[in-house]
Amino acid sequence: MLNKTILRRSLLGVSGAAVAVAVVWLGMRGLAAPVMHLADANDHTKVELGKHSYRLYCASCHGRSLKGQPLWQLNDKDAGRRAPAHDASGHTWQHSDEALFQITKYGRFASMPGRPSRMPAFKDRLSDDQILAIIAFIKRSWPIGLRASQAMLNPRYAGMPPEASRAAWRFPPTCRETLARAGSTLGPGFSVERVEGKP
Repeated sequence: MLNKTILRRSLLGVSGAAVAVAVVWLGMRGLAAPVMHLADANDHTKVELGKHSYRLYCASCHGRSLKGQPLWQLNDKDAGRRAPAHDASGHTWQHSDEALFQITKYGRFASMPGRPSRMPAFKDRLSDDQILAIIAFIKRSWPIGLRASQAMLNPRYAGMPPEASRAAWRFPPTCRETLARAGSTLGPGFSVERVEGKP
């Protein structure tokens, strides 16, 4: 009986070690966990690279000054076909860095595979670093409230601007959903009204 117990424990130890080795090996091969892409809007060099790449690859549709195509906001038969604005008047800030990376690289959000899109895929024309630099350039153009709200969509609020803790700012009025999601991580007593400064 003792020998069977020792054998069983030994086998469990060996299989546990094998699993650990497999996880390390897969991690080294880049297969363990998906990579989360983050665009650093505080890196001046990346922002400048992004500005240059944006003008070459994006401005013809989204506008040289990030304003989007004319009438992009209309909800008609062409809705979703016009290139939206990437400045504060658009909705780009309502997506995480990973979602923005996916739509730029593959022409669609990974979470909406069947939804039609006119966004071209840039996977064969831009490197991952160029895509992230473009996103950094776009993010850098937003006011602090939009940048903070967008950072809340990233894992562990990655990309939260350092000046968010020093400057006076407010969340934009259309980010109540982001605030509500954040409430669960900010703890008891949190409310959207409190963050927005309402009684």
